[in-house]
Amino acid sequence: MAKQSARDFIDTDVIIQTSEGRSLQEIVDRDGFMALRRIEEESLLRISLRNHVIATGGSAVYSEAAMVHLKSQGFAVFLDTDLPILKARIHDLGTRGIAMSPSQSLDDLYKERLPLYRKYADIVVECGNLTHEEVSAKIIEKLG
Repeated sequence: MAKQSARDFIDTDVIIQTSEGRSLQEIVDRDGFMALRRIEEESLLRISLRNHVIATGGSAVYSEAAMVHLKSQGFAVFLDTDLPILKARIHDLGTRGIAMSPSQSLDDLYKERLPLYRKYADIVVECGNLTHEEVSAKIIEKLG
């Protein structure tokens, strides 16, 4: 998306890992998933950029303050993908650094987050089995 739209790209997971000096999974393992959500919120609130493509972690939607902040500077795009496709893509739940309760399954997490993703989305793109290029083209088309 950033390349196709000639914008800079920021991955907030990388920002978190760089500022914390450890991986997302290390944060979850040492401090818990709620600590990762707090750190993510603080990182998102510090971002003040326009004309960038910003990839947030999946738990960004738990912070209303962060989502309002991001949306004040641009559009929130929800890349809607069915749960079976996500399950096929995510093989490393235990090492990926996902901010979820140890008692949650991926199914539980999906059901919990889906309404939040829809709530904050300015644009929804049904991704299915589309390529990155096809998804980017759909976003650019919707942005007009």
